[in-house]
Amino acid sequence: MIAIRRALADATLYPFWLDNKLAPGSEMHLVGPTDADLAIVGGGFTGLWAAILAKQENPGRDVVIIEAGKVGHGASGRPGGIVSTSVMHGLYNANRIFPNDLAALERLGKANLDGWQKTIDEHGIDADLEWTGEMTVAVAKSHLQELQDEYELAKRHGHNVVLLDREQAQAELASPIFEGAMWSRERSGIVHPAKLAWGLKRVALSLGVRIYEHTPMTGVEDNGSTLTIITHDGRVKAPKVLFATNAWNAGHKKIKSRIVAVRDRVIATEPLTEEQLARLGWKNRQGVYDTRTQLNYTRLTSDNRIIFGGRVGYFFNNNTDPAQDRQIETYERLAGYFFNTFPQLHDVKFTHAWSGPIDLTMRLAVHFQRYYGGKGIYAGGYSGFGVTTTRFGANIGLDILDGKTGPDLDLDFARTLPNWIPPEPFRWIGAKLTMYALDEVDQKGGWRKLWINMVHRMGFPL
Repeated sequence: MIAIRRALADATLYPFWLDNKLAPGSEMHLVGPTDADLAIVGGGFTGLWAAILAKQENPGRDVVIIEAGKVGHGASGRPGGIVSTSVMHGLYNANRIFPNDLAALERLGKANLDGWQKTIDEHGIDADLEWTGEMTVAVAKSHLQELQDEYELAKRHGHNVVLLDREQAQAELASPIFEGAMWSRERSGIVHPAKLAWGLKRVALSLGVRIYEHTPMTGVEDNGSTLTIITHDGRVKAPKVLFATNAWNAGHKKIKSRIVAVRDRVIATEPLTEEQLARLGWKNRQGVYDTRTQLNYTRLTSDNRIIFGGRVGYFFNNNTDPAQDRQIETYERLAGYFFNTFPQLHDVKFTHAWSGPIDLTMRLAVHFQRYYGGKGIYAGGYSGFGVTTTRFGANIGLDILDGKTGPDLDLDFARTLPNWIPPEPFRWIGAKLTMYALDEVDQKGGWRKLWINMVHRMGFPL
């Protein structure tokens, strides 16, 4: 524990991605009334992509984004930044929740990623994008069958994947706990999420989107044919509104009945030396997820830091800014997981530690809630896998908002909702028990495993 505290001693409690001199200045906040054809609440990935897609389809459409803080400073500025084809939190999860839609979701996922990359390329967005693939690593021998099942599913659906035994996995990334791995080698990689958000902001502004930062929504008025979004100092009236409010579930009081705002913790190391990198052997630089029940994820940055995250928490009444997550002690257990995974990096220190809410649902996947007679749509529920999926969520959300029809919009993922989540205090009690059980269920089993299995049967995947 002393070594862990020493490694964290000088860490800045702020997202590494956002601590960057390239961060753009803020746009003016909204003062007074304005009208728009489309209003978007939220300036993260979903809101930015929705504005860009709306303007690309109809350049004459007047689009306004309001953002409570700064663009990209919510969930979009804090994730691991691992790029994936899947639009439903991975192929395995997509098969679990929408087996009948799987072929269509695979097609939509590939088209979405192609469109995602096309915008980045055409507009010259420098987001440190590397197509290195993604790797799922088994951290126990008992997890190898799960890995085998996922590999066979991916092969059936045409993915370029290889299954690695312990020796091969260790050759890709040395860790004493890795027993095997599946490496998906195409249509996946790593990206700098904040640079991506800032690039998308630039593109949106160039297309004529009006962006108002530091403009929190304080209310919504239904005027019959239009909605009025009330802000601290202004008002936006529009016939259509997309609520891209993620874990903050703002826009309608019922949104949170399907969303839990859990906290995801992340740490970043100092840049590794060539000698330290050699201890890892991470030459192919894949984004990595492990198979722990409460998974960890990790990847390298352009300057060879390691980003390591994945320990979640929940605070009463969906608190999105708890004081506990602004204390360095909160990150000690995550740092312990890091050194357990990479004990050869005993001399590495951490420069940043941060946390923030992600929008968890029973599906672990994006969904669409309809409000105000269809004039308002909430698109969210990415459950931490929104770096590329947000473009898909924005696209489908706009199609629903615009009243479009088609076979894809008739699929279950577009028509149905994730299961209802109990209100407080039952939500907090259940979450605290679950988080406690998750911490050591893989090592200790017992009542923890019984509890997690019960939560699974209730429909909450963990």
